[in-house]
Amino acid sequence: MSVLKSNFNGIQHIGVPVTDIERSRVFYTRLGFISAMDRSFEHNGDSGQCSMMKRDSVIMELYQMPPAELEEIRQRGNGRIDHVTFDVDDIDQAFAELKDAGFEIEEDAPVFIDFWDNGTKYFMVAGPDGERLEFNQIL
Repeated sequence: MSVLKSNFNGIQHIGVPVTDIERSRVFYTRLGFISAMDRSFEHNGDSGQCSMMKRDSVIMELYQMPPAELEEIRQRGNGRIDHVTFDVDDIDQAFAELKDAGFEIEEDAPVFIDFWDNGTKYFMVAGPDGERLEFNQIL
């Protein structure tokens, strides 16, 4: 069994899909979180919103999908953590190691998005029960 040996630093953030980003920001602010980053993003030709809320070393990624996809999130009922993200120092190295080890990777290569100051790159790995594990490098 191959084990990822390099540049794995621990949990970076927890991704939570929300139906009302402003209501969720207020909720997490009441829990002592502060806004660390707010950005819009493109998805299927429409625009969504993302807010990284931070308290000490915990970061919650709150994201609201475009209106056409909100109904799916509402139907989930009790809410759902969408993914857990692990911080890595070298995204390309982590991608190569996990691919070589036979992990099921959702992307063909690490994906760049314009988050934080200089962007970030990530890829997702599917766990045995469908859980989504994101590996992410803040650039």
